[in-house]
Amino acid sequence: MESRRTKLGAQGLEVSALGLGCMGLSAFYGTPTSDDAGIVLIHHAFNSGVTFFDTADIYGLFTNEILVGKALKDLPREKVQLATKFGNVPGKGTTVNGTPEYARKACESSLERLGVDYIDLYYQHRVDAQVPIEETMGELKRLVLEGKIKYIGLSEASADTIRRAHAVHPITAVQLEWSLWTRDVEAEIIPTCRELGIGIVPYSPLGRGFFSGKAIVEKLQSNDSRLVRQPRFQGENFEKNKVLYERVAALASKHGCTTSQLALAWVLAQGKDVVPIPGTTKVANFDENLGSLNLKLSKAEIDEIAAAVPEEEVAGTRYPEELLKRTWMFVDTPPPKA
Repeated sequence: MESRRTKLGAQGLEVSALGLGCMGLSAFYGTPTSDDAGIVLIHHAFNSGVTFFDTADIYGLFTNEILVGKALKDLPREKVQLATKFGNVPGKGTTVNGTPEYARKACESSLERLGVDYIDLYYQHRVDAQVPIEETMGELKRLVLEGKIKYIGLSEASADTIRRAHAVHPITAVQLEWSLWTRDVEAEIIPTCRELGIGIVPYSPLGRGFFSGKAIVEKLQSNDSRLVRQPRFQGENFEKNKVLYERVAALASKHGCTTSQLALAWVLAQGKDVVPIPGTTKVANFDENLGSLNLKLSKAEIDEIAAAVPEEEVAGTRYPEELLKRTWMFVDTPPPKA
């Protein structure tokens, strides 16, 4: 089955119009799925036309890359667009490392775990506030020249960092949190990406599953990290945010679709350079998400959906304070050494 394709960035990378975020198969959202179930999901996604798979070394402390690698062994490598990330040091809490030496070591370790000869899109997962971005990019550029990675990406980078990195080597994609309830990137980050011809890859396009459906809104597993790591899912914040969910659910009913399909369609409607990577552990949920590609929204409908979730009414920050301090809102790298 063929799915819609889109060009990501200006360097030639072409991906499926919707990607699959694989993190939740191994970490954070309750009990990890088995390798067998994860492989079934990834194979089903590929056979449904989704060929863009996203992982990172820190997900499940390396286990997610291993799982994705197992799944890829049975797929034609040339038809898969594989993205992974480095920078958040696995097992070291909130430690970020953007040194050239670490970037190379992390890349080579990821290649081994994934069982591949090259990574299509390699992101710096978080910006290292102690290392000039020019130094990190210089090493990533060398990895491109060596054929170990094809394209370079940044995640949670400020507009200034994006510009400085892009001057060293073209950035193909910026991964950022963008959804109905996280829209602060629209002021500066999105325009910067578009000015430079950089593709946009929204993670958590369903608000970390908040807009996935009543099962999420009504009950999370006790070991789900959202209960302790996500202020919007906690206490009074969660109760206030349920009002926003109900508004979106009402609009979804009006459009004859599910809340997840409407929320994803809204993100997709932001531009042809936008490729969301929703995650799930279930084939049925994947199929539901895929249905968002068939939902066409007018400008008035796009505005109506956004108006249902006013930024000022969203209760709670998208990360707790210690994690928020590592995002584009707070981190820039020092200038290059003289």
